[in-house]
Amino acid sequence: MVGKRKTPERKCVVTNEMRPKKELIRVVRNKEGEVFVDSTGKKNGRGAYLTRDLEVINKAEKIGVLSKHLNAEINASIYEELRTLVSDQNEK
Repeated sequence: MVGKRKTPERKCVVTNEMRPKKELIRVVRNKEGEVFVDSTGKKNGRGAYLTRDLEVINKAEKIGVLSKHLNAEINASIYEELRTLVSDQNEK
């Protein structure tokens, strides 16, 4: 089996499921303490992954799981951006 590469998997911080990295959205906190959505999945900083699902994003906001994982204050605009990303993707 030459050329068959393993798909990188990450764990969703809400569902605790291992999923292919492409099915998840990464939220990052950099050294300056800024939190942002990393659509490339390659930015520097502490990352937390969420399944691309509105219910998962709503639950993450409700239970505050991102602020625990990233050890930072999560602005409501981050969740709005995540919801927009997911609804845009679902329309495609």
